[in-house]
Amino acid sequence: MKELTSRELACITARIMDNKLAKEIEILNISNISIVSDYFVICSAMSNVQVRTLSNNISGILKKLYGRIPEKEEADSKNKWHLLDYGDVVVHIMHHEERQYYALEKFWSHACKINTEEWMEETKDLSFENI
Repeated sequence: MKELTSRELACITARIMDNKLAKEIEILNISNISIVSDYFVICSAMSNVQVRTLSNNISGILKKLYGRIPEKEEADSKNKWHLLDYGDVVVHIMHHEERQYYALEKFWSHACKINTEEWMEETKDLSFENI
C-alpha cells in the first residue's frame, strides 16, 4: 500500500467527499499555525443521514485503499457533526446548519487553503466506482 503524505491524504479525502456529493468542501493547511494537525478537511452535508454516510464512506475507502484507520472518531448523538482524526489530517463532516454556526473557516482564517482546482487536479486519476 502506498504511504500517503498529509497533503495527499487531505486531497484524497476531499475527492471522496466530492464523489459522495458533500457540499462546501474546504482543505485548510494548519501545519504552520497549530500542533493539532497538518490539515483540516471540512465539508457540509444536507441531512443527518448524509453526515453519517459520508463519515462511513470516507473511513471505509481510506482503510480499503490505503490502510489508513482513524486514530479517533467522534460523532454527536444526532449526527450533526462527525470527526475522523487521522493524526496528520482531521476530517470534519458537518450538517449545513452546524457548519454555519461553528464557522471553523473563520476561526482558522489565517490557515492556507488548498483551492478546489488544485485538489481536483491532484486527484483526477482516482476512481471510487467499485468500492
